[in-house]
Amino acid sequence: MKTLKTLLEYIKKDKTGIYGVLIILLISLYGILGSIFIMKLNLYDSIYYTVITIATVGYGDIIPISPLQKIFSVTLALAGVGILAYILTIIISSVTENLQDIRSGRIMEKKLAEMENHYVLCGYGRVGTAVFEELMKRNQKVIIIESNEDVVEDIEENDNVIALNANATEDKTLKKLNVDKSLGMIITTGSDIDNLFIVLTTRELYKDAWIVSRASKKENIKRLKHAGADKVISPETSGGTDIYFAAVQPNLVHITERHSVDYIKNELDILRKYNCHLENIEYHFHGIKTPVSRTIGVLDENEEDNFIEKINTNKNVRESLETIYSTVNEVHSHWLSGPDKFYLSMAIEELKKEGIVLGVNLSFAEINEFTKKYKD
Repeated sequence: MKTLKTLLEYIKKDKTGIYGVLIILLISLYGILGSIFIMKLNLYDSIYYTVITIATVGYGDIIPISPLQKIFSVTLALAGVGILAYILTIIISSVTENLQDIRSGRIMEKKLAEMENHYVLCGYGRVGTAVFEELMKRNQKVIIIESNEDVVEDIEENDNVIALNANATEDKTLKKLNVDKSLGMIITTGSDIDNLFIVLTTRELYKDAWIVSRASKKENIKRLKHAGADKVISPETSGGTDIYFAAVQPNLVHITERHSVDYIKNELDILRKYNCHLENIEYHFHGIKTPVSRTIGVLDENEEDNFIEKINTNKNVRESLETIYSTVNEVHSHWLSGPDKFYLSMAIEELKKEGIVLGVNLSFAEINEFTKKYKD
């Protein structure tokens, strides 16, 4: 089923059919004009005569009489037969070649080679599926590597998702994945031995790759870190969301701001423009190192609009928010996520132009200076 879908997508991109249609239109135009000026037929009869002559049906109700009419009819019939045979041959040849490409994996290799700024997800079990859902909420590009062919068949592919039935422990598989152009390697198979081997191989091939691995057993966390994993998450204590945040850590930005409740809509609009998200909000109190934090996660446009509407129409909601903002003198921080560093930087630059940004990736001491300043 997936092979047939890939073939149909490939044929859509193939220009053979387009050229064939153009040639048929040109021959049809020749037939219609010739029928009008040489056969002396009206428009409707000209269309009819052209079609039956090209198709070599020839009902015999319209008969060429003069030598010129006979020559025209013969050339039209020969052109029709020739071009239809040629187009049929080209289409069969193209389909055969495309099938060979699919069977040999050339189309998949081309799609893999074109991927960049993506995540490589090794393993599509319970944990891998949870991580994948988090990635999709944020419109990330993903290459999924799964050894179970039945599981791969059920994954819906698109321009941002490629599912590859392969063994991620093999060097030849890892070399196909453009890991050096990826945003991170996420390893979530259920076998710590496989995870360890994938981490070792990936680190050996790509020294600068950001690698996040699952550890099914706590005692293997240190082993995976020693093997080269930047982050190791155990689903015994965490889940897919934690693995996602570990994977995107290089593309998460901690931004500290100061603005009123009335500015929340403007902030959300700017972030939406760059496909970035407020993952949480932290309220800072002077002298207290750990802020009061609330997870926001990914809100779609309707959820954001409903939230803004509640602020504007629900007196209790607005008063509660204004009380919190007033308590911290409007100083708060967010973890921002985005498709990549470029879009994150674009969003932050626009927020800076609005004059609400106090700093990016500030330390506790730096944030504390602002809380003191605005407290006084």
